[in-house]
Amino acid sequence: MTTVIVAEKPDLSEKRLEFALAEDRVGHYPEFREFFVRTFDLARLGLSEPGYVRAPSGLTYAFVFIGRSGEPFPAGVEIYAVADALEPLADDAIDADLWAILQWVVGGVGGTWSAKDLEATGRLYRVPASLTDSA
Repeated sequence: MTTVIVAEKPDLSEKRLEFALAEDRVGHYPEFREFFVRTFDLARLGLSEPGYVRAPSGLTYAFVFIGRSGEPFPAGVEIYAVADALEPLADDAIDADLWAILQWVVGGVGGTWSAKDLEATGRLYRVPASLTDSA
C-alpha cells in the first residue's frame, strides 16, 4: 500500500470538491476523534480550515470536520476529493484511495485498532478495494 500523507492546502482555483465519504459520528470511539485532533491540529485550527491528505492515486482529499453543539469536536467528518473542475473521477481510484485512507486512520489510531482487522472486515464484506490490496 502506498502511504497516505498529510498535505498542505492545494490551490483550489479551477478545482471542485467531489463528495467521497461521510462519517457522522467519529465520537463512537474517542480514539478516532483524538487521531483527527492530533493529525490535523484541530485543537488550534478548529473549523477554520479542512485538513488535506494525498492518497495513493495522487489525488488530494479534503477532510471537512463537523462540529455540533454539546458534543466534543470533531463530531463528524466529510471527505471530498479535490478534482479538476471539469474532469470526471474514476470510481475505482476513489474507492482504492478511501480504502487506503481508512487503513491510514486505523493504523494511526492504534491500540486495539489494527489495519489487519480492517482488512479482514473488508474481505468479509467483500469491499472491492480490500480484495485487491496486498498488505
